Amino acid sequence: MELLTINNVWMMICTALVFFMHTGFAFLEIGLTRQKNTLNILFKNIFIITIGLLLYALVGFNLMYPGFADGSSGIIGFAGFGLSSPLTAEGALDLTYNSGYTYWTDFLFQGMFAATAATIVSGAVAERMKILPFMIFAILYVGFVYPIAGSWKWGGGFLDQLSTPFYDFAGSTLVHSVGGWAAVVAVCLLGSRIGKFKNGEIQAIPGHNIPLATAGVLILWLGWFGFNGGSVLSADPTLTSLTLVTTCLSAAAGGVIAAIVSTIMYKNLDLTMFLNGILGGLVGITAGADQMSPTDAILVGAIAGALIVFAVSLIDKLKLDDPVGAIAVHLVCGIWGTLAVGLFGNLAGVDQFISQLIGVACYAVFCLVTSFIILFTLKKTMGIRVSEREEIEGLDAHEHGMEAYPDFRLNEH
Repeated sequence: MELLTINNVWMMICTALVFFMHTGFAFLEIGLTRQKNTLNILFKNIFIITIGLLLYALVGFNLMYPGFADGSSGIIGFAGFGLSSPLTAEGALDLTYNSGYTYWTDFLFQGMFAATAATIVSGAVAERMKILPFMIFAILYVGFVYPIAGSWKWGGGFLDQLSTPFYDFAGSTLVHSVGGWAAVVAVCLLGSRIGKFKNGEIQAIPGHNIPLATAGVLILWLGWFGFNGGSVLSADPTLTSLTLVTTCLSAAAGGVIAAIVSTIMYKNLDLTMFLNGILGGLVGITAGADQMSPTDAILVGAIAGALIVFAVSLIDKLKLDDPVGAIAVHLVCGIWGTLAVGLFGNLAGVDQFISQLIGVACYAVFCLVTSFIILFTLKKTMGIRVSEREEIEGLDAHEHGMEAYPDFRLNEH
């Protein structure tokens, strides 16, 4: 009982840290975008975490952990609506649920992850997507797509049943790429912001508060102590400590290499690239944080940092407008981190690498198809993009009828 209490307390602390990450996402997103859209972005972020938790309690948790029966396809299952009370017949806590944490802690910890996928999309579509279609998309993606995809590995589904099981410790693919693939579809269907591409030239649209974006990244880094540390699913001292070390070293390496590569390429010290390099290192290590040595973690993070710079450049050349670099950070580095499990660390090997490729491909197809169906349907029925006037004058005024900084308005037209 004492060990259960210790493990459970650690898991609850990690749950709080992952919840705090939503503050980091909000700060980063508003910092890298224009002042006139701040309220719109904050509204979306608050909506995602609130509706996400409710949906996860109603259907998501039991879609993600359906208890696949022996011999089932392991593709989709459902354990019923709502949360069941894990108590014994005498009304006491059922200690047979898990030696590391209680049923309620399990639900809340996993629920914090669920909303992240839609938050990733929020950043990619910032400054030009209508609020109502985004809310509908978030409900469908967080409520159904994410938990079904998650069940394939974490719920004991078909990817976990491969001869060499697909491995994703804390969600480089299951969380970050799931959001990243949807972000690609959304950006393609939406089109670029007005003024982003002129006469074939890429135009920078600076964010209005880089200090806030910097604070957001540091908060996210702190939150990753819970994101990866909690994914140990206990307070095991050795494994938890190693996971936090590899997480931090990968983040540091990602930031440093992104800063160096971007300086060589663009001849300026770009703080935003430095920040995204840190996030790329965090996303990259997430799939195998418990399997890597410190040296492996530095290599994984360093490669992720370099990939960020090249991915941002490629995305711009493809005329895809991603205001916060969400696709480069969460999709590109999510894929890299997932494949890295087969290249570095304790699980490295040909069979594991093939399993990682299979997993990446399955999630790519599922997420591209489902997000396209949802967003294309919304585009054809109610429209997903605001009018030119609304975009120029700002979504805060037109979608919400108020301003984030009423006493410090800047003329941003």
